[in-house]
Amino acid sequence: MSIRANDPKRTSFITTDAESDFPIQNLPFGVAEIEGEHRVVSAIGDRVIDLVALSEMGALKHDQLTTDHLRQPSINAFMALGKAVTRDIRNQLSDALLEGSDYADQADHFLHNMADTKLKMPVDVGDYTDFYSSIEHATNVGTMFRDPDNALLPNWRHLPVGYHGRASSIVVSGTPIHRPVGQTKPDPEKPPVFGPCKLLDFELEMAFVVGRKTELGQRISTKKAEDYIFGLTLFNDWSARDIQKWEYVPLGPFLAKSFASTITPWIVTLDALKPFRTDSPRQEPRVLPYLRSEGRKNFDLQLSAHLEAENGATADLCHTNFKYMYWNMSQQLAHHSVNGCNFNVGDMCASGTISGKDRSAFGSMLEISWKGTKPVNLSDGSERKFLADGDTLQLRGFGQGDGYRIGFGPCDGKVLPAIEFDS
Repeated sequence: MSIRANDPKRTSFITTDAESDFPIQNLPFGVAEIEGEHRVVSAIGDRVIDLVALSEMGALKHDQLTTDHLRQPSINAFMALGKAVTRDIRNQLSDALLEGSDYADQADHFLHNMADTKLKMPVDVGDYTDFYSSIEHATNVGTMFRDPDNALLPNWRHLPVGYHGRASSIVVSGTPIHRPVGQTKPDPEKPPVFGPCKLLDFELEMAFVVGRKTELGQRISTKKAEDYIFGLTLFNDWSARDIQKWEYVPLGPFLAKSFASTITPWIVTLDALKPFRTDSPRQEPRVLPYLRSEGRKNFDLQLSAHLEAENGATADLCHTNFKYMYWNMSQQLAHHSVNGCNFNVGDMCASGTISGKDRSAFGSMLEISWKGTKPVNLSDGSERKFLADGDTLQLRGFGQGDGYRIGFGPCDGKVLPAIEFDS
């Protein structure tokens, strides 16, 4: 089936700025509260598109689609219809929004101002896995905490390292994050202490959403992996570095990661991201056969992190790119399923921190401040080694096309003080 919705020459009766995340070539999917109910929606420019209303008007038709699939608190039921259906609906949605469309005169019935619309968590995430797939990030961390000459652990170039995270604490952009509390060991000669995290960090990541279930024992090949990936979102894997340092041996992150992760309100389809495909980095040594992938499996997506303090002071923290990933999404999914682990619609896999080769492209405060030895300067002259209460962390990402961009919307969270125990 053709993906006519991607046509760069298409224009809509809804005017969009060249720097808008949501031109007619994007049409991501999310959920909004409209007329007192949750509905599956899309976006164009600064408008939210009510797919229930458009379906009832006859613009979206498929023998497998009913409005029940669209009157949902998540896009899970919609994704589960399969890519043939969702691709067809996205094409029809693009047709309805074209300049000169018969639906232009009825726009008030299905378009809403995004600023006035309550956007919700787009996906019901059943299970979540975080990978560790940026070689630059892994090298930086290994250099800081281990041996600079042997920064990568022996398995790192042979398999996509990952761990199972906490799905219940993945929240939508705009949800404030309370500073986590836990055990730390600031002095190696003294016992551990308990209290609020002092080294709160962000991690700039991307995450993909599984749109097709598998059965227990079923394995997914790198060749077929993208058939199971519905789309992508920006992902902030909030991290408590001091808690992590004390707890991670021998089984890896636990409380240091499980307190919160933030995503955007929108899932951008793999179809919409097709123009930004690029080659993956060369992998040495050659990986095992089940991890070998062909074709352009990485994506040229420009990513950035920005900090705004409570007093209005700001700092641009980094500019990096998703194309740097050493392990691509197809390899991640193939490895995750090779033991027969089954997947459900809505499962989410994050990339791990995305870093480039220099400080300006490092995707976490841990790297940017190099464990706190190189503070970041804010616009008012103040400094940050890690995140302070009142700071708002803002992630952005987009693929740049010819005269348009495909973006993901905001991935923002404000740091609030730790919650006191209710004793």
